[in-house]
Amino acid sequence: MSEVDNHRDAEKKYRAFLEFLRDPVFVFNRDGTVSYLNPAFERVFGWTLDELKGRRIAFVPSEEKEKTRKGIAQLYHDKRIYGFETRRLTKDGRVLDIVLDGALFYDDDNLPAGQLVTLRDVTEQKRTARINQAVFRIAQALHRFTGLDARLEYITKEVQNLISIEGAMVILLDEEKKQFFFRMASLENSETEQKIREIRFPADKGVAGRVYRTGEPLIVPDVSQSPYFFKQVDDKSGLRTRSMLDVPIQIQDRMIGVLCVVNKKNGMFDQTDVDLLSAVANMVALPIENARINEALRRSFENVKSLNRAKDSVIHHLSHELKTPVSVLSAALKLIRRRHIAPADPAAAALLDRAQRSVQRLLDMQYQIEDIIQERDYKSHRMLSLLLKMCSDALTSLVDVESGDSGLADRVRSKIDALFGPREAPLRVIAPGPFIAGHFEDLKPRFAHRRCRITTLFEKTDPILIPAEVLAKISEGLIRNAIENTPDGARIDIHVAQGDKGPEFMVRDFGVGITEENQRLIFENFFTTYETLDYASKKPYDFGAGGKGFDLIRLKIFSERYHFRLAMSSKRCVHLPQHNSAGAAADGQARPCGKDDACLSSGGTTMTISFPPAQESPLFDRIEA
Repeated sequence: MSEVDNHRDAEKKYRAFLEFLRDPVFVFNRDGTVSYLNPAFERVFGWTLDELKGRRIAFVPSEEKEKTRKGIAQLYHDKRIYGFETRRLTKDGRVLDIVLDGALFYDDDNLPAGQLVTLRDVTEQKRTARINQAVFRIAQALHRFTGLDARLEYITKEVQNLISIEGAMVILLDEEKKQFFFRMASLENSETEQKIREIRFPADKGVAGRVYRTGEPLIVPDVSQSPYFFKQVDDKSGLRTRSMLDVPIQIQDRMIGVLCVVNKKNGMFDQTDVDLLSAVANMVALPIENARINEALRRSFENVKSLNRAKDSVIHHLSHELKTPVSVLSAALKLIRRRHIAPADPAAAALLDRAQRSVQRLLDMQYQIEDIIQERDYKSHRMLSLLLKMCSDALTSLVDVESGDSGLADRVRSKIDALFGPREAPLRVIAPGPFIAGHFEDLKPRFAHRRCRITTLFEKTDPILIPAEVLAKISEGLIRNAIENTPDGARIDIHVAQGDKGPEFMVRDFGVGITEENQRLIFENFFTTYETLDYASKKPYDFGAGGKGFDLIRLKIFSERYHFRLAMSSKRCVHLPQHNSAGAAADGQARPCGKDDACLSSGGTTMTISFPPAQESPLFDRIEA
């Protein structure tokens, strides 16, 4: 075989090898014209060998020409080049990311005859990497934004940079009104951006409406040719939309909005853009919904706070308005008893007793409201004191004429101070055991008609820092509640002892107990464990006497003000229905179970107050000398 035949045979084998390769290959002559293209080149770039043979390929983008010239110079200097990253155009105008390897080949005189170049298309690979990097970057950054608008602004700007578009928008769905609205928009024109955020349109209109109905992404290459494009948005905002891509923002099977991009700067929207935008939409759907929920909760919380302030204002006003007429009514009842009720008329006396107890309940409730709200208005006190001083001579003369009691004016002045004056509660260092023991002895006459078995233990403890008036209210409230919820014959324990972190005051009753439902609500404002229909107009400390629901909330407020801790445990009596009813017997005295020892195991409530020692109290620096 001649040398020529050998050369032709080698060329055929080499050409067969090149045609087998999956990556595009082309061969340049020394003058840069095409000598050979393999089928992979035709498949990737679109040109055939017949179209390009003997011609130059015009597939270098203008922004890549300088870089390409440097690459060719490097090839001729080094004889070969590997891993040269560049970009190339296809016949239909698409831009591909390319990794280029090249080498020179030589003629018989060992002179450069041309270039052999392979081009590996890494467009999809690089796009996938960019998508993964973008998704990872967005996922890492989202937690920094607590507000919904800040979160959406970050998302739209990231999308705008990723796809190289003129605008990105988050369109959310108002499910109640069945409308779409632009919650966030990142556009090149700030005025258009502001206008578009004020626009709403029906959920069945536009490209977004189509995506909402189908749940599928939609590319619109030319909006003028699309039946779904809703031109009114452009008309109202000043936006000029040429092309767009919408993908759904979904949570499980529920769609909450649309991620929309418009006017791609390089080429047309394609499946790669759909994949990227869908990945972002899927990732941010839950954070967007969580931010919306948090936003709604904050608005609800502000509404609740506003309503609570209004409620306090109303209660304060009613408390103030209640004080004077109830005080006058109480005084009138005392005068009626003193002047008009004969000792031999027990029926009338009993009637006045009931009326006086009801009036006293109202007065007690008013003072408890004052402790709860704490804000006092002293205008009435100043006004009445001023009037009394101005009219003291006239009052003295009137008293002398009407009653002959010259001290009445002073007593009237004292009464005004008691009713309307500021009642300060100075802090005191108190030994709780002796104080509560003494107060318990003072309370005994009030429940002398009851036959509860009360055990007491008042040990020596560290002193505490608290106003004496407040400690008295605390001890009376707990003791009275225990007695009113314990039937005759059952036991009540009242203990003061030194705990692990300071003095503890514990009141345990073996009475009716509290249902699980009521235990969750026990310290809510004005909550009582008795049903409204179970309230009774009985004497204080009677079994099942009923309550006004203020003692426990006042106790809670005292705990916050004076820094002690509350604890409660309770078990509903097994002999009573498991509902709100107190379950007292008809006579108000008998035990529901009718057994002496049954109450020790059937139910009851323990209230424990843990005080900080006086020296450790946050209020210690405010103590009066």
